[in-house]
Amino acid sequence: MSEHVSQAPRPRVSVIVLNYNGLGFLPRCIETLLQTTYSPLELVVADNDSSDGSLVYLREHFPEVRILSFSTNLGYSGAYNAAIEQIDSEYVVLLNFDVEVEPDWLDQAMRLLEAEPDLAAVQPKLRALQNRQRFEYAGGSGGFLDRYGYPFLRGRVFDWLEMDGGQYAGPHM
Repeated sequence: MSEHVSQAPRPRVSVIVLNYNGLGFLPRCIETLLQTTYSPLELVVADNDSSDGSLVYLREHFPEVRILSFSTNLGYSGAYNAAIEQIDSEYVVLLNFDVEVEPDWLDQAMRLLEAEPDLAAVQPKLRALQNRQRFEYAGGSGGFLDRYGYPFLRGRVFDWLEMDGGQYAGPHM
């Protein structure tokens, strides 16, 4: 006799991509996000009153993406905050439009968040778009702030960028 073990449903994640005249980068970002293996997933573009045809392009080519269009440019944090107010998912991911992701980019982060209830946020390692062997200056692979507020990131210390040799492939806390 085999027992049927039911699993709890996975929490829904909304990925919010902030856009302002990002038509040059946005299609590739959305294409890679649509390959995400994690489910259930909602893709949202929060548009800061773009004038470059971004929204027309999105509506024509990516009808599965939810669009939140603001009638004025709310700025970076203003637009993200306004978008989050309209999201009902348990988890929210904030992304810029110049990001490309691997299909399993969200799986490890969600496993970690679900396994460690004291965690409030996680960050994947970020590699530079122009040189994928190096970490991205803005993100590295997570990190720490010292007592004076200076960031020390895995993969980056001030203006020195480390090569990605798989050294941060697993969860690090």
